[in-house]
Amino acid sequence: MKILILGAGQVGSTVAESLVSEANDITIVDSDGDKLRLLQDRLDLRTLTGNAAHPSILEQAGIADTDILLAVTQSDEVNMLACKLAASLYNTPTRIARIRATDFLKRPELFNKDNFCVDFSICPEQILTEYISKLIEFPEALQVLEFADGKASLVAVRAFEGGPLVGKPLNFLRTHMPQVETRVAAIFRKNSPIIPEGDTVVQDGDEIFFIAATDNIRSVLKEMRRMDKPCKRVMIVGGGNIGHRLSKALEHDYQVKLIEYNKKACERLAGELSNTLVLNGDGTDEKLLLQEHIGEVDVFCALTNDDENNIMSALLAKQGGARKVIALINRNAYVDLVQGGKIDIALSPAYVTIGSLLAYVRQGDVAVVHSLRRGAAEALELVVHGDRHSSRVVGRRIEEINLPKGATIGAIVRGEQVLMGHRDTLIESEDHVIVFVINKQMVKKVEKLFQVNIGFF
Repeated sequence: MKILILGAGQVGSTVAESLVSEANDITIVDSDGDKLRLLQDRLDLRTLTGNAAHPSILEQAGIADTDILLAVTQSDEVNMLACKLAASLYNTPTRIARIRATDFLKRPELFNKDNFCVDFSICPEQILTEYISKLIEFPEALQVLEFADGKASLVAVRAFEGGPLVGKPLNFLRTHMPQVETRVAAIFRKNSPIIPEGDTVVQDGDEIFFIAATDNIRSVLKEMRRMDKPCKRVMIVGGGNIGHRLSKALEHDYQVKLIEYNKKACERLAGELSNTLVLNGDGTDEKLLLQEHIGEVDVFCALTNDDENNIMSALLAKQGGARKVIALINRNAYVDLVQGGKIDIALSPAYVTIGSLLAYVRQGDVAVVHSLRRGAAEALELVVHGDRHSSRVVGRRIEEINLPKGATIGAIVRGEQVLMGHRDTLIESEDHVIVFVINKQMVKKVEKLFQVNIGFF
């Protein structure tokens, strides 16, 4: 597949890295030649320096025979104009734009074929806001990801010494809680994946991914690890796009304090937020954190644009007694260094966002893609079509399906019903099948397996 990416920032470069590894033909355009040189040194792709909104640059980049345009520059206007040009001049089949301004997002008619011709718009800040909100709702979790319009959820937790699961085999779950259906889709032990079997014994430090109907998540979490008390107090450092959105999303359900360094920004935020205490100060100021009773904070979120400040303020918050700390970190090398230490969750914005883009790039009818463990693994929601003759999965039990090594079927959503993926579960046409792939190299094989034969159409 030929893919043209406009913008070599965190989102663009992470998407490029992910798609190049799947043997796609990738070209990336950016006005910053230095960024492009660094990318080309690491990845097998074409680069072009120039303005992504100029037709001559798009033509040099090969827009004429591009299958998918991903316009993810820092400018909404450039992204929308590029999509318009791609549709009007070159008839590019699929056009995706990154849109950040709520003024545009509130007017979806701007994106239709009579205007800017954006097939799909993504807002990384809103995706991150929803992602962090879930982590606050389920404070025991490392990740909470939804499928099938929220009917099923995949949750990652860390097992700990003395916890209810450590030292016990996985089949203990079924006997211990027969009323609740759940399935462990994968386990990561010391960063290496383990395919879970019934007799797999959970060890201290294991990262366990389980799937269940969303309504059952709390019940399963109780068995996976001792439930933390519900969150009441949230402190956010950074009043930018993400901090502002998160405060607005949380302020009616939690006691929210927002620390912002810029005084003018504080005045604006105080006027726009109705139930959030806005404080002018430095999130790395230990005295300020203690003065604001950091020891009573349930979740601390460091969400500024500065990785070092986020790491430092999160460490100070943890030292001061905050129960759970989350730090937004753009540099992937930093994420790997701090994740799982004093900082409970290190969030990479690019990897949280990437799933929304991958769903449009994947072959077959892919409804949702979630990137896991910073791109090393994926969870896909695939809609199956056809019958036993035209499909390699429809009309077959899971044990009959020739899944690639490292891929497991976690659950099936059929209408309103969420079924766990057991060996004898039969796949029916139009089922939403949730597949966990621990080796990203196998994703293409999974996609091919779930596609219907051409004759079906």
